[in-house]
Amino acid sequence: MSEISAAPRSIARMLQGYSIELHPGEKKVLDLAPECLDPETEIFLTWIPGTDPADMIAAAGKLRRSGFLPVPHIGARHLESAAQLEQVAARLTGEAGVDRIIIIGGDRPKPAGPFDSSLAVMQTGVFQKAGIVRIAVAGFPEGNPHISDTILQEALEAKVRFARISGLQLSIVTQFCFKPEPIVDWLRRLRVRGVDVPVRVGLAGPAGLITLARYAVRCGIGNSLHVLTENSSFAKLLTEKGPEPIIQGIAASTEDGSAASLPPGVAGLHFFVFGGFKKTVDWLNAHRAL
Repeated sequence: MSEISAAPRSIARMLQGYSIELHPGEKKVLDLAPECLDPETEIFLTWIPGTDPADMIAAAGKLRRSGFLPVPHIGARHLESAAQLEQVAARLTGEAGVDRIIIIGGDRPKPAGPFDSSLAVMQTGVFQKAGIVRIAVAGFPEGNPHISDTILQEALEAKVRFARISGLQLSIVTQFCFKPEPIVDWLRRLRVRGVDVPVRVGLAGPAGLITLARYAVRCGIGNSLHVLTENSSFAKLLTEKGPEPIIQGIAASTEDGSAASLPPGVAGLHFFVFGGFKKTVDWLNAHRAL
């Protein structure tokens, strides 16, 4: 990996407008959000298989009333019926005041209902009719262990085409990685293929080595996992400095090589709080204050 030279002040600029991902069942964390996060921060809310989407809707409403921008997950393969999809969309807008969502495939072997992909949900037009046109989808810089790279590429391009003809404001939020090179290479490949929608780069917040490795295995990022198991010096850097080395590496890929900003087309950074909400927020606030 190339030498990293970004100054702390550059990191602070790159952290402006970050988003963060929370679990709607963690009520204590949701209560802490107004004390720890800036108003209008985008807070993504997960929908774990087997949980009631009503919990996510209630959490979204609470966050919206507190001045945040909740972004609920809609898991295509979690939806049990078209009727449930319409009900969720109506409640998100009517009760919770949501104006943006992320649609994911959903990590389960068989769909619970009629939808097997995020594109299938988008194509129903249910969210557009409810007034939601800001839609994010997932990106996988290191691929997905359950889906071939070719299918991932074709599916993403199909979503971009559909968004263009449907007037949707599409964006991409990536899976996290433990090294910058796969992210930078993936971003470049996107632009070559004409995929020019905004991207939020996913990063794991500061956490211990065992925690990071556990989530890496669960989320299928095998290539980056080698950084933790085979490169002890960089693994130590990640656990001591959090995602700072990765951010610096991504920023160093800019055309002028100044490491002073994120690459063109990157809308911001998105944080998964594997090491805990407070630990991630404390890291963010400390680095933004430099």
